[in-house]
Amino acid sequence: MARPRIPSIRSSEITDEKVFLNRRQFLQAAGFAAVGAAAAVATSGRVWATQERKLASFPDLSESPFSTDETPNSWEDVTTYNNFYEFGTGKDDPHVNARDFQPKPWDVEIGGECSKPGVVGFEDLVKPHTPEERIYRLRCVEAWSMVIPWVGIPLGDVLKRFEPTSKARYVRFTTLLDRARMPGQRWPILSWPYVEGLRMDEAMHPLTILAIGVYGKELPNQNGAPLRLVVPWKYGFKSIKSIVRIDFTEDQPVSSWHRAAPHEYGFYANVNPDVDHPRWSQARERRIGAGLFEEKQPTLMYNGYGDQVAQLYKSMDLKKNY
Repeated sequence: MARPRIPSIRSSEITDEKVFLNRRQFLQAAGFAAVGAAAAVATSGRVWATQERKLASFPDLSESPFSTDETPNSWEDVTTYNNFYEFGTGKDDPHVNARDFQPKPWDVEIGGECSKPGVVGFEDLVKPHTPEERIYRLRCVEAWSMVIPWVGIPLGDVLKRFEPTSKARYVRFTTLLDRARMPGQRWPILSWPYVEGLRMDEAMHPLTILAIGVYGKELPNQNGAPLRLVVPWKYGFKSIKSIVRIDFTEDQPVSSWHRAAPHEYGFYANVNPDVDHPRWSQARERRIGAGLFEEKQPTLMYNGYGDQVAQLYKSMDLKKNY
């Protein structure tokens, strides 16, 4: 199976977090400045965690056939620069505010248009059920972000166990709603709980995974413990975290960012350098860790995974269906 054609990423091409676009700018532009300011006040005066939850390691991982050979970002990059609004709007907020979050025990409810709905414990959900299923190490390029060595199981392997019916055209994912454990949910920055969705063929594509770890270890809290979605050819807001419910639906789900700003965040969220965000160009990008004056690199269609996923959209207008 062909690997994504992704150009080599030099260490100098990775974006300094102090200059990388902070989503607070979006909140201000969208008229949420007062709420964003309140959230910032709520997380001010914090103390950095001195000890993180001990993370178990995954032995004997299989390498995904989709893995790139690019050098991953550092553990520090991956675990201290995060978008996880349930724990705050700043990039460093999740690392601080999620330190006491307990992701186990954890159940996921499966429902909607399927023959075998039910509630499944995390451990049973993500363990391989057949000799063909595998937990993979998937080293992939995250859109506008970094190179991350995820650990996960193909989402399609999990979904087919619940026997989706012919009416199942989409999959809707829902994050935990718990304002006591997730302080960012105390502020109406988004309509909680966080919701995302995929078309069925996107969800069943082997490049789409339920991630349960990173760097060969369990997911840290700030990265979406205990499980999150990873769709490498889409923008990061598709990567819903701390999932507690998965539903098969006939109608297209209304995702959280699309509900908040439909003119800026479409349902598909495919990386397309030919479609500008209403307030900035998406034709070029700079990786996390790169200096402000480092030259940007061209943004690749489908984030470089066109050989694997372009056929999913061959009959679509990609500017209309952004």
